[in-house]
Amino acid sequence: MSRIRSVAASLDRRSFLAAAGAVSASTGIGLAVGLSGGPANAARAGGARTPLTSRSAPAAPLAPYTAGTTLHSASAPRAGQGYVRLGEGPAWTRVVRGDLAAPQSGRTDRRTALAAFVQFTDLHIVDTQHPLRYEYVRAETSSAWRPQETLSVAGAVALVERVNALRGAPATGAPLSFVMTTGDNTDNNSRAELDWFLRTMSGGSITPNTGDPRHYEGVQNSGLQQYWHPDRADFRDADKQLGFPAVPGFLRAATREVRSPGLNLPWYSTVGNHDSLPGGCYASGDPWFHDFAVGGKKLMSLPEDRAAAFWKSVKKGLDPKGDRFRELMRTEKKRLTSVTPDASRAPFTPTEYVRAHLDPAYAGQGPAGHGYTQDNVDAGTQYYAFRIADDVLGISLDTTDPAGHYEGSLGTAQLDWLKGELAKAERDGSYVVVFSHHTSTSMRNLRPDPDRPREARHGGEEVLELLGRHTRVLAWINGHSHRNKVTPHGTFWEITTASHIDHPQLARVVELVDNHDGTLSVLTTLIESSAPHRTDFADLSQPGLAALYRELAYNAPGRRPDLGGDPDDRNTELVLRKG
Repeated sequence: MSRIRSVAASLDRRSFLAAAGAVSASTGIGLAVGLSGGPANAARAGGARTPLTSRSAPAAPLAPYTAGTTLHSASAPRAGQGYVRLGEGPAWTRVVRGDLAAPQSGRTDRRTALAAFVQFTDLHIVDTQHPLRYEYVRAETSSAWRPQETLSVAGAVALVERVNALRGAPATGAPLSFVMTTGDNTDNNSRAELDWFLRTMSGGSITPNTGDPRHYEGVQNSGLQQYWHPDRADFRDADKQLGFPAVPGFLRAATREVRSPGLNLPWYSTVGNHDSLPGGCYASGDPWFHDFAVGGKKLMSLPEDRAAAFWKSVKKGLDPKGDRFRELMRTEKKRLTSVTPDASRAPFTPTEYVRAHLDPAYAGQGPAGHGYTQDNVDAGTQYYAFRIADDVLGISLDTTDPAGHYEGSLGTAQLDWLKGELAKAERDGSYVVVFSHHTSTSMRNLRPDPDRPREARHGGEEVLELLGRHTRVLAWINGHSHRNKVTPHGTFWEITTASHIDHPQLARVVELVDNHDGTLSVLTTLIESSAPHRTDFADLSQPGLAALYRELAYNAPGRRPDLGGDPDDRNTELVLRKG
């Protein structure tokens, strides 16, 4: 069916009453259970857990709205050349897509809400002083080093604050049930970053600094011209030649304590390749990577030809075990800079990742383990199912490949488990939403798991075929590509959301509704952080740094303008047949 491009009409009073009525319906949002910070009811790994309430009932009925979302306004460049300042820009309208089913007139008057939640993805909480980082290939890829990275914690906390201020789901007014973060929560598979991520999500104090607490030891005060040196007005680095400002006191402000209120919603976690693998691409478990990560040497520069050759090996997946990385550190030994060793930079194992989520110190608004259970620890798995609403099942996959490389796949055991969960959902009459880090097109890495060498790996095409056999699957929600992209797949939608480190730094609200005309709709609304659209270089407060985080990302050399996607990848109504 051809795509229908139109701006969705605002919900009228009848539509609002239908959405509000769905809150108390037994087949609706599922608010009946759960105390703040308490565990969900089901305990078995892979079993469905009961949803927790998002918060206490509001004083007044929730209603559809646009404020605080990109339906109201989005950051946009102001006039100028060189370094461009941001300001408040026009709204992004909602586009109705009829690729999978024709939208019927009057559906907004009939529809009721099934579920509503928020997706975070690719937060990339970064320790910018970490020895395993490869900033020295910046000329080859903009993802190797970004001028905004030092402010990743402040930016993520501002995103938490935005979600806390939302008045329910924008299109229907239904209460939000939870936040799901779909991987690459950390950047360097570092214990320090994992702590910062968990405190950002659940609340607490974070000091985004490792090594010497008195002296920053990263590339931004290295004296190397290829990096922006914000504190030095006298140093004409490459970025200042492009118009980047001098911001005296930037590094001190960027590494001081940040306070996160924590989400006022329950939250769940899906794992990404940067969470599981050193550098986001090297097989885990090698003690050499542990020793180098916690040690006192860091490579910050490399000749162009060496940088190009090294990046080629990473990009093509030619060095999944990191042999070429180790060789590079050996041959470039004279270029290594001395830094203060720090044990908190050590890589964490998959089991340690799950155990950290189970730690009561990071309970936040729950559920206990944020999707993971002790059964995941015992079985050595990082996938699970949970109950989104009375008739909606969530499935969180682990698409990382332990053998290395940034692309992913599923092992046979996990694929068989997924088949079982889908079959149970079909028998129970439950709709299904699948969450993963990797997209269907980035699951092409079929290297055997070193711990399960005889187990086959399965790529994105096979997963698409499986999901397509189950008409109760509504959506596959993922990240990894750092780009907004919405793709129809016969009977369900693949919804890929941009990262929160590269501009445009977005998260996505997802609403599932029954149109009561033989169709369902998945409504998606993008949100920015709570940071002001305009920046002030003299404002080094926490909100001021979060605003600068966004503006620096917009100006980052090599930034890809296409990451924001087209209008029909942003705020959407995605119609599909009722299975």
